[in-house]
Amino acid sequence: MKEWQRIAQLSHRTDGSATILGWVTHHRSSGRIQFVTIRDGTGEVQGVVRADEVSAETWETTRALSQEAAVKISGQVRADPRAPGGVELVVAGLELVGASADYPLTPKEHGTDFLMEHRHLWVRTPRQAAILRLRARIIHAIRGFLDDHGFVLADPPIITPAAAEGTTTLFGLDYFGEPAYLSQSGQLYMEALAMALGRVYSFGPTFRAEKSKTRRHLSEFWMVEPEMAFCDFEENLLWQEELVTYVVEEVLRHAPRELEILGRDQEPLRKVRPPFPRLSYDEALERLAEAGMPLTWGEDFGAAHETYLGGLYPAPVFIHRFPAAHKAFYMKPDPDRPEVVLAADLLAPEGYGEIVGGSQRIDDLDLLERRLFEHHLPADTYAWYLDLRRYGSVPHSGFGLGVERLVAWIGRLEHVRETIPFARTLTRVWP
Repeated sequence: MKEWQRIAQLSHRTDGSATILGWVTHHRSSGRIQFVTIRDGTGEVQGVVRADEVSAETWETTRALSQEAAVKISGQVRADPRAPGGVELVVAGLELVGASADYPLTPKEHGTDFLMEHRHLWVRTPRQAAILRLRARIIHAIRGFLDDHGFVLADPPIITPAAAEGTTTLFGLDYFGEPAYLSQSGQLYMEALAMALGRVYSFGPTFRAEKSKTRRHLSEFWMVEPEMAFCDFEENLLWQEELVTYVVEEVLRHAPRELEILGRDQEPLRKVRPPFPRLSYDEALERLAEAGMPLTWGEDFGAAHETYLGGLYPAPVFIHRFPAAHKAFYMKPDPDRPEVVLAADLLAPEGYGEIVGGSQRIDDLDLLERRLFEHHLPADTYAWYLDLRRYGSVPHSGFGLGVERLVAWIGRLEHVRETIPFARTLTRVWP
């Protein structure tokens, strides 16, 4: 085992020796004392270097330190309630591991473009590191919930021959002379896997060639897509609200420090409890009209409409039974009202819009073939998908949860570009 400690471990100690490895975030001198703040990804600790307690070499090495220099420090842990983590390190020895000269990200304010150009360094800052830890905690909670409830992790392909959502938002590529696309969604394949394994989910990247510059959109993002055999529309909604509630509870329990760094008011998150409110599409139109935001029946919601509807309640709200004409070909029509489909979007409060979209899928072969025709989609490309309705078709449902939007809402972040290590947007593919 390595003979060094992570900084997060030091907060559980009040004395004893320790060795840490990390990077310098701040350095200042006060006469015969130097103060060096070190981070290592788990936290920060201040090292106190006294000229009469260290060698001349250590003193000079410390004096020459610059921002983001990598160091190895050893010393005595001492309780200090004013310090980060409640402890500081009285330094006995310090070694330079990696020098850092002219570090471009200084404590001054930088513009967003500059920070995105230096994203590979921006992620080192406390706020960005907290966001990425929050993202990891959210992903851990999602997978834990699904694993514990009998869902099997199964991986659909990223390169696909057909569209799941719409042919206008595909990234095309040449696949050995054949047209293929980067996946918009693994859903169609997850339906096949649900017929084999019962309850399944995928977790992976998806791609949408939408020419959108809103704070909610990325060209590459990660989705969790559960799919369930023998599951109807109502049960599908229950799974969604139980999953989202569990994730929020896990964040409140295990990531309060990250939320504090982000300045996230935790009280609204504590109000997230099932059952979530529900509004039909028709009821949503009525609410929007009352607010002076009228839409014609059949029109889709824009960001302003979703923001208003999501703000009506402290918890996320389901908007359900959308007009069939503007929804995906695979969504099952409501038997009592075929002009709408058994689909729902889950809108987050506080202006974050849709975080989950799901539906009951069509399980009737003839109807699915008609829907493909109405959407001008080639039946031969979807022949394998039609087979799922030929051989033992059952009622089944599923949903897709966008990880970045969920992180943005839970962390109350301004833009989804901060929720993923390296964002891919309409104008950015570097670094």
